[in-house]
Parts: sequence; C-alpha cells; structure tokens
Amino acid sequence: MLISSFGALAALAIALLLILKKLPAPYALMVGGLVGALLGGANLSQSIEVMVDGSASMMSAILRILASGVLVGCLVKTGSAQKIAQAIVNRLGQSRALAALILASLLICSIGVFIDITIITVAPIALAICQESQLRKEAALVAMIGGGKAGNLISPNPNTLAVAASFDVDLSRLILQNLVPALVAALVTLLLSQALNRKLGDQVGLDSSDPVAPVANPSEQGPSLFAALVGPLTVVVLLALRPLVGLSVDPILALPLGGLASLLACRQGKKLISYSQFGLDQVKDVCLLLIGTGALAGVITASQLQADLSQLLQFLQLPPFLLAPLSGIFMGAATASTTAGASIASQSFAPSLIEAQVPHLAAAAMLHAGATVLDSLPHGSFFHATAGSVQLSFRQRLTLIRYEATIGASATLVAILAYLMTA
Repeated sequence: MLISSFGALAALAIALLLILKKLPAPYALMVGGLVGALLGGANLSQSIEVMVDGSASMMSAILRILASGVLVGCLVKTGSAQKIAQAIVNRLGQSRALAALILASLLICSIGVFIDITIITVAPIALAICQESQLRKEAALVAMIGGGKAGNLISPNPNTLAVAASFDVDLSRLILQNLVPALVAALVTLLLSQALNRKLGDQVGLDSSDPVAPVANPSEQGPSLFAALVGPLTVVVLLALRPLVGLSVDPILALPLGGLASLLACRQGKKLISYSQFGLDQVKDVCLLLIGTGALAGVITASQLQADLSQLLQFLQLPPFLLAPLSGIFMGAATASTTAGASIASQSFAPSLIEAQVPHLAAAAMLHAGATVLDSLPHGSFFHATAGSVQLSFRQRLTLIRYEATIGASATLVAILAYLMTA
C-alpha cells in the first residue's frame, strides 16, 4: 500500500469541501485525490500514477455509458418516455396518483433514462395532478424519487454499469439480483409518500403562483404506446439472451440498438444524428464525473483504508460482507451521487470483498443498493435538480431526505437478507 488511510479520508474530505465550494465535481475529485495521496505518503509521481490507473479502470463503464446516450436521446426526444409516463398515470387515474407516479418513474428509469431526467420528464404530469387534486408536491416528489431509485437498481444506468464492471458480473444478472430490493423500495415509497401526504394535510398541492406545465393528451401527441415501448423492449430482450439462451450481447451494443429501434418504431429515423447528440449531451457530464471518480478511487484502492475498514469490522465482530453496503452508503453520502458513490465504492472495495469470499453478485447488489441511501444530500446536483422540477424551496426539499434515505435503506436491507438466505 502506498497511501495511508488518513490520506484516503483526506482525499474524500477535500473533494467534498471543493464540491461544496462549487468547483466542478470532476476537478474536485481529482484535486482531492492528488492532495490526499500526497498527504498519505505517496510522492508526486506515485500519486499521479495511481490516479491515472484509477481513471483507466473506469473506461469500460464509460464506453457503455456513452453507448447508452443513444438510447436516452431517442427515448426522450421521440416522446417515448413521456408517452409511457402518461399512459401509466392515465390508466391508474388520480385516485392512485402516487402509485402512478412511482410506477412511471420506476419504469422510465429502469429502461435506461437517468434518474434526474426521469424526474424532470414525469414532473409536469405530477404538477398537473397536484393542481387538480389534494396531492402535495412534497409527496409527489418523494413518489417520483422513490420510483426512480427503485428503477435505478434494475437499469442499465451508469451506476449499474460501473458496479457490474468492477465486480466482473453480467449486467443482466445484477439487474435480476436487485429486482426484489427494487420492488420493496417501490412499496416503501408508496407507504411513505401516502403518509407524508396525510401529514401535510388537506392543503392544495400548488400555490397559485406555481407554474404548471400542460400535460398533453397521449392520444393526440407523440408516438403510440406500442411504438414508445419498442426501444425499451429491444434492450430488455437483448440483455436477457445471455441468461435465457447463453448468447451474450454487451450493453455497448444493446443500448444503442434499443435507441435505433425506438427511432424506427416512431418513424423518426432521419433524426438519429440530432437525437444522438442530445443523448451525448446528457451523458458527457456523467463520463467526466467518472473520470474524476476513477482518479479518487485509484487513491483509495492504493491506500490502507480497505484493510483498516476490514480490521474494524473484525474488531467490532461484524461479518465482512457488511463492507459492501457500508461502503456504498459512505461513498454515496460523500459524493451525493449514486453513480460516483457506487463507482468509487465498487472499484475501491471489490478486491477486499472478493478476498473475503463474498460472492461477486451478492456483493455488487448490496453495494449498489447501499449507494442509494444517502445519494441526494445537498452538496450534489440531484438535490437541486429535483427541487426545481416541482418548485420546492431548499428547506422543503431538505425535509424529504429522511424519506429518501429510508427508501434506499429498505432496498439495502432486502439485498442483505437475500445474501444471507443464500449464504
């Protein structure tokens, strides 16, 4: 080990401080990693070497995320994501509005749309429902976030791709492993959002000054529901070929093929270039974040932190598998990002978990779920983007963190129980 645990923790602390000071996250992570490595005992050349190695190890995930941009761009720009959300809400009706918002967010996120884009997509529908009923914006946002968290656990999104790559497990197997935790998280979301809505009373969901985006009639605008579902179904079928018939189709092929299928089904094939550019614009920030994340993860991987945390678990007489969910929770909180938290934790602690003979798939699932517990703290962009989507104040948005943490914790607990039942 080149770097002390103090250096690794200092790297995290410095990166967090710089993020809070509004330095772009990739730079904050790189600066934190460099300073932490130097403080931890490495010289300058060693520090740069471990950072470069860490970023290089992220390249497989970055390539797949770039490929997912085609799917994201096509689903959003063709109106397919909006169509699916509208269809779910219309089918379930206002009396089941919270369940509809949860299901819409879960489905859209699970087919590969990023969670922040998912919530921005569903938010206009939620605002319109709030205006027409007694549903509170806070409860609606909890429903969308919880549904998005559940969908994120079973999606080909950047966090899932990064964890699967770090533990060298098949993406479709990881998605299936977290299916039950995701469903439990969705159920907990429904109970919590209903309780929050009752707690806030019978006040209307919107103030008169709040803008409301019109909700289009799905029968009059956008693609048909069948056309909207073609792209997501294409991805699901391609990824399912390996567990079903032993034919492996990598996400780097399955995701853009799903986007192309969506374009053809919506009869918008001529817009492939512009929609791909839109998708690239959505994923490029995540790719840059992963480069900085890899630099910081390289420092942590080359440090004593993994060994010291394992020894701490032994001292406390806790089983070593707990390193998986705890590392996910800790890194998710430190970065306020599911993607960055899951990426750093999986790259940094996968070797220790494998050495402790925790099965790759179970460790990946527990770590992935753990990264969703405290990933929406105020020093991350997700906190502010979701607040703006339904016009909540900082204080109003802050009160929802405990609900989001409970949802993520429920998924993590189920992932742990799933491992214990098969151990």
